[in-house]
Amino acid sequence: MNEAESSPRIGQFVYITEGREAGQYAVVVSILDERFVFIADGEKRPFHSPKKKNVNHLEFIDRVSPEVQNSIKETGRVTNGKLRHALKTFVNEQAADLKKGE
Repeated sequence: MNEAESSPRIGQFVYITEGREAGQYAVVVSILDERFVFIADGEKRPFHSPKKKNVNHLEFIDRVSPEVQNSIKETGRVTNGKLRHALKTFVNEQAADLKKGE
């Protein structure tokens, strides 16, 4: 993570740049310390089995899913369906933005 970027937030979207899942998007579901976060996508990585990831292997996107963030704050967990829905919505918006830019 660069100095200019703020610390990771619960519910924040990330792009995985290193490892087996490189090239995929996920959501931060927990923060271990300043160096590691837990990410999940609701499909291959469900909430109950998140992936511990080094922040240097992630590209943090300046966007947070309020549904995921509120669910984790209120109940301490989030459904895998909600994670999948948030990611699908985000990826579709990203694709629409790319088409607008062309």
